[in-house]
Amino acid sequence: MAVISASTVSGTSGLSKILPISRRVLKGLKKYGRKLVDLELFTQYLEEWVLENLNGDSADGMQSFRSPFTTDELCKLDLALEGVPFQQLVRMPIFSDISDELIEDQYLAAEDFLHAVIIGLWRTFWHKSGPLPLCVSCPSHVGSKFSSVEKAISRGRLREMRGLALVSKTVTDSRFKWDHMVEFALFKPEVFLDNDSRLSVGTICEALFYGFHILVSRSLSKISSVNSDSVFLLVLDSKCGAVMKFSGDIGKLDLLNSSDPYLSVAEWIKTYAEIGITPVEPIWNRLGNPNWGDIGTLQVLLATFYSIAQWNGPPRKSVASLISDHSLRLQKRRTECCIIDTENALVPYHAATDYQAGEIVELDHNELYSNGQSSRLRLRCGDILVLDDPQQGQKSFQIHESLVGGNYYLYSAVCLDHPSQLLTLYVGAHPSRLEPSLEDMSLWYQVQRQTKVLNILRNQGILSKYLPEIVASGRILHSGPCNKESPGGRCDHPWCGTPILVTSPRGEPLSSVAANEGSFSADEATRLCRDCLAALRSAAMANVQHGDICPENIIRVVEKQGVRSKASMYVPISWGRAVLEDRDSPAINLQFSSSHALQHGKLCPSSDAESIVYILYFICGGTMSLQDSIESALQWRERSWAKRLIQQHIGQVSALLKAFADYVDSLCGTPYPVDYDIWLKRLNKAVEGSADKGKGIEEVPITLRLEDAAGSSGASGP
Repeated sequence: MAVISASTVSGTSGLSKILPISRRVLKGLKKYGRKLVDLELFTQYLEEWVLENLNGDSADGMQSFRSPFTTDELCKLDLALEGVPFQQLVRMPIFSDISDELIEDQYLAAEDFLHAVIIGLWRTFWHKSGPLPLCVSCPSHVGSKFSSVEKAISRGRLREMRGLALVSKTVTDSRFKWDHMVEFALFKPEVFLDNDSRLSVGTICEALFYGFHILVSRSLSKISSVNSDSVFLLVLDSKCGAVMKFSGDIGKLDLLNSSDPYLSVAEWIKTYAEIGITPVEPIWNRLGNPNWGDIGTLQVLLATFYSIAQWNGPPRKSVASLISDHSLRLQKRRTECCIIDTENALVPYHAATDYQAGEIVELDHNELYSNGQSSRLRLRCGDILVLDDPQQGQKSFQIHESLVGGNYYLYSAVCLDHPSQLLTLYVGAHPSRLEPSLEDMSLWYQVQRQTKVLNILRNQGILSKYLPEIVASGRILHSGPCNKESPGGRCDHPWCGTPILVTSPRGEPLSSVAANEGSFSADEATRLCRDCLAALRSAAMANVQHGDICPENIIRVVEKQGVRSKASMYVPISWGRAVLEDRDSPAINLQFSSSHALQHGKLCPSSDAESIVYILYFICGGTMSLQDSIESALQWRERSWAKRLIQQHIGQVSALLKAFADYVDSLCGTPYPVDYDIWLKRLNKAVEGSADKGKGIEEVPITLRLEDAAGSSGASGP
């Protein structure tokens, strides 16, 4: 689930437009696009209405042009981009006198600023290498061709330029057109504010003028991969800037009043369009450098982030995963500096270096916490953790690395008894911290409840290499004296009783695999589907559904076959949100949860299989919209299934996987279970070459009933 969500673009990247446009409507839109060319006349029809909304003179007395972004969204993006090296190489000149030479330098600086924005966002969230799918170009007037700033300067036409456009290079046509425009930046070297330091009425009307033509161009375009209902507009000068979001259903435009297209468009904007305007904030400082961490620049970055997602699909790296890196950086900072409460000062702290790297040392409890305050347990590479397993006794594990962007609850580790095998080690929340923190409750699902679910599967006799297996589970043994009164109790040590879960196998999350390697081949996608269905079939034998299928919860395990060759295996992990009985609720993921889960908060028998179809669509290169609500997520699913867009895209990779998607479509929302056996037979034949080759999907028969293993969902008491 995306962390930034409050004002996400209402687009469906990778999908066709919501409704087909008739030839009559297309003809009318073309006519309006040709006639609506007079900016001054357009402004006359709208300036009074815009002024009323700016001053709060509307019927409810409230300003209608509210910011499309929340402060929370900007804060999250700020944390995610912490440490990202944005760099504008051409400084923005700031002088009081306006000259042609100065305007040229300012346009070059604005162009380089937008280039830096594109490069920073794309390399951070989508792909670290490879060609950029966007470029910056300049139109001279509505419907005109595009040119670079340097070419406009050489031809002496810079004064004719109306701004800078972020244009998609992924289209087949080598010549850029207005329907290729991802985002438009209205750039004016002179100040564009009114007396109240807001965008002036004329500037807003001019931005709406170009925004309307962009929406019309997208509606008339043969490109079917972008929703034409919204566009972000940047308004910049040499000092500051603002962002406008302009959206509306162009199909509701009154095309009958063709005698006065300006009146029709003005009425459409007043009645059906949604306009959001951010406050005007500084972007460049007095040296001409952008203030990358300030609100003005963050507004531009967030608008561009959403615009790229609208055209190229959601990012490979989520904002949430990058925010988790902030915790790692903060953790490192705190190990370098300790806070002395009595003096309110930072004092340098030098870690002990008495032991060499790789040497096994005992953890000192004083290193795990300071000043007697309970904080998150932090483990480092090489640390030894002793676990008290009720079934196996004490077991020791050595930390190998921190996983998932530096979160200090998930590690790879090795058991000192068998140091050749990498394992996954989860550190839960201390029992005393469960109530005040939602994050700690999430850890409860990852550790305590996942422990229970995996124990249920094991006690039922469900054995499969496609399911994670508990290696050890219990509580951490801290150093020093422990004065707990009973084996199940805990002492006053801040880590006494902290739950630990160790599972096997250890693999690379599917989200990382897709980000690093791109789209899957037909063979690899088929293998993933086969392996995941085998795991779901095994769990279904114990009446267990996963409930949280997403790329982060599927790992790829590379297993050796003989001496030379290697084969991949995919294992669904994180079974903490599994549904065991009717009262259990699954996790909600706006991109990968089933329609039934989103609508009712419960799973139907085919919910996990439906999530697998979304996974297949994702790894086959399909682009999914960045949803901001359950309603928009359900609308995306309804459109996609109704138009068979998911099946068609998957069918470009594999006819068998397309048939599976069609089968799941027929089951969505119904009480009918998935016939795993028939599909595993077909998929296994495609993967292995014959239906009888390999016995990977065979399971040990069930020997116990579910009720015998556990009475209800949830973890056992601490």
